[in-house]
Amino acid sequence: MVNFMNKTKSSEIQHGRGAGTNESGRFESERREAFDDGWDTIEESPPPLHTIYARDAAKTILARNDSPDIPFDRSINPYRGCEHGCVYCFARPTHAYLGLSPGLDFESRIFVKEDAPDLLRAELARPSYQVRTIALGSNTDPYQPAEKRYQLTRRILDVLRELRHPVSIVTKSALIARDIDILAEMARMRLCSVAISVTTLDRRLARAMEPRAATPQRRLDTMRTLADAGIPVCVLASPMIPALNDSELDAILEAGAAHGAINAGTILLRLPLELGPLVEDWLNRHYPDKAKHVLSLVRQARGGKIYQSDWGTRMIGTGPYADLLHLRFEKACRRLGLNRRRASYELDKTLFRKPAKTGDQLSLL
Repeated sequence: MVNFMNKTKSSEIQHGRGAGTNESGRFESERREAFDDGWDTIEESPPPLHTIYARDAAKTILARNDSPDIPFDRSINPYRGCEHGCVYCFARPTHAYLGLSPGLDFESRIFVKEDAPDLLRAELARPSYQVRTIALGSNTDPYQPAEKRYQLTRRILDVLRELRHPVSIVTKSALIARDIDILAEMARMRLCSVAISVTTLDRRLARAMEPRAATPQRRLDTMRTLADAGIPVCVLASPMIPALNDSELDAILEAGAAHGAINAGTILLRLPLELGPLVEDWLNRHYPDKAKHVLSLVRQARGGKIYQSDWGTRMIGTGPYADLLHLRFEKACRRLGLNRRRASYELDKTLFRKPAKTGDQLSLL
């Protein structure tokens, strides 16, 4: 069944939101499609789209994966959905599992795992638990606007600091500087590292792609603040979007190194499932003169398809364009001295101590 909606005019795009549509996810029995009903003389803009927070009654907090091209096997995402609204976010299709749209729903209907710190403590206390680095924010940003209100990420870090458990964090938010007191202490024990995502240095492009994330300069300033506190920082020039921000790859890496980053990474734009049409719609609205060229280069790097999910190549793509991007990245890293000390900054897994259970004898040391 198709549920038709009036076509949204370009002047009616929601201010401060990344997606321009809210079409149904792939599991829905009804599909919403926009169409022009002829009543386009109405000038009113749509009412503001307010963010709705709902409780996520999760039973576990550690998500596990066995993907051979991901450098961690467990992660924590305190929030489902992300208000930053990054149009290219590969996590958008996960909202379809909730019966919601990967479009505007993903950035305006946020699910909060309020029990996350207690669930984490319980999982780490299991006799069978074996310590490995936990990736915090691998799917959605742990420092998105909801964190100001719920402080779940800080409470999770409190648990990890207490138990001396290693953690790596990925964010594009300046809010992470709030937790420097915890992170600096953990860094002194080689228990944490932080990666800051910088997609572009162009403030105008960033506002269009990532409407509610920190500005590029604030992210760089945050890198410097973290680095000055002794926290190892990585600059992520990701995702690289062909013919849109790929020309900035070297400049982003240079800016990261100048602001204290010692490591770097990059990922080619990924467009799984519903994300392909969402990004195509965004390109046609914001960069109509480049849209076809961008998508053509994406397909050239994905074997003629809009996306390939094969392990080992899904992050970097294949073909001449992808190879050239990879060579540029490697050359820039060598020139800037990035990734030279990656092995020496491996996080310490030997300090972990399980949470004490009721009745356990306390240590005298």
